Amino acid sequence: MALDTQIPRLDAKLIAARDPATLEALRIGAEQIGFLTVHNTAISAARMRFVLAAYRAFFDLPEAQKAQVDMARTGSNRGWGGSQSEQVDPEANPDYKQVFDCGFEIPGSDLSVYAPNLWPEQPEGFRTVIEAYYRDARAVAMDLLRGIAAGIGEDPHFFDDKFAQPMALLRGNYYPPRPDWAGEKDFGIAAHTDYGCLTLLGTDGVPGLEVLTREDHWIPVMAKPGEFVINFGEMLEMWTGGRVKATLHRVRGSAEERISVPLFFNPEYAANVAPVGSGQVIRAGEHLQKRFNETYVHLQQDKAAEPAE
Repeated sequence: MALDTQIPRLDAKLIAARDPATLEALRIGAEQIGFLTVHNTAISAARMRFVLAAYRAFFDLPEAQKAQVDMARTGSNRGWGGSQSEQVDPEANPDYKQVFDCGFEIPGSDLSVYAPNLWPEQPEGFRTVIEAYYRDARAVAMDLLRGIAAGIGEDPHFFDDKFAQPMALLRGNYYPPRPDWAGEKDFGIAAHTDYGCLTLLGTDGVPGLEVLTREDHWIPVMAKPGEFVINFGEMLEMWTGGRVKATLHRVRGSAEERISVPLFFNPEYAANVAPVGSGQVIRAGEHLQKRFNETYVHLQQDKAAEPAE
């Protein structure tokens, strides 16, 4: 079966109601494609545009102001990351997008996945808008994760107790127009699979995201504000014994700038994400930190600077 036109578009309220036809489409999206889109969530189009505007106002600041919350000064992924601060594909050049990351905080924790957030003084109200969205997006993601569990025939509440202190990372991505100098190894974000569990992606509607099908075709996937692209990461593929698929995707870039807002929704650090029933122990936090260390340029540099044993 060709997958090029098979990315399901699903109603979140029908997922929550466990509508059989919707759950079957959800199962196909999770097990065969690794991508789907959802609409009719608790986050409206107007709310999403408001959040996108807050990120745009931040990215429009002079670089010197953004650098006041530069994550390169930290040992974590909190704050602003400038162009080429990430490299998701070691065979490609560092990605030319900018990012702003925030996540779940545990005061006093020495784990970087729970590090304190860095908030800019400007634009005014930025922190309030983003923190409120972070809270509500986590609730939407949790509802979807329950639906996915139901769709693949498992206990809908299997994941509930694993997300009490989620390693949930909220990101604003700013993709500038593709630069004239860009070559075949230059991307807004190069081909990769997400590292964690479930990604809830809101966008401004500008095209850019491409998904690799089983037939090795790159196809576009889009969602206007108020709709969301959902995809699944390496952790969930491992956790479900390969039933749920993590699929390669990328943003090549175009003549238009683009803003996207992914929530990377991941369980708490100590959660065992080894295949259920395997008898193995794979801690979610150890998997995630390893992948972060391989991706963020400033963490790669920190690792390289460590003395050899």
